[in-house]
Amino acid sequence: MAQLMEDEVFMAFTTYAAIVTVKMMLMGPLTAYYRITRGAFSNEEDVGRKSAEEKKKLLKTHPDVERVRRCHQNDLENIVPFVVVGLLYALTGPDLSTALLHFRIFVGSRILHTIAYVCILPQPSRGLSYITGLLVTFSMAHRVLSTVLFF
Repeated sequence: MAQLMEDEVFMAFTTYAAIVTVKMMLMGPLTAYYRITRGAFSNEEDVGRKSAEEKKKLLKTHPDVERVRRCHQNDLENIVPFVVVGLLYALTGPDLSTALLHFRIFVGSRILHTIAYVCILPQPSRGLSYITGLLVTFSMAHRVLSTVLFF
């Protein structure tokens, strides 16, 4: 394990995996912020001390809250595979510069995707950032499979 922690590719992977994981974790508090500021709650207990009339007003969806929730869902669908495939990729012994290119492009694409989603930038900004991150993960998966394919 100590030897693995000295590997530059593995250290780079852990750095970039931590960055996108923290970014994904911050989407939860961002959703809460939007719920509070837009007065849109989804659970009865969140408005438990309010009158019945106030509850009806607050137990609703709001487009801004739903947008942030969809962005968070998209993070879950893309960052988790990146972490799994990226770990396997790092263990295949890729060239450091190639690995850094993969990791940096993925992290940049996810940050741009979040900005495009939450700030409602015009398409194709969100779509391109999504596809870019997906292609990076597929590229790393190709390396893993071509290196260790076993039948």
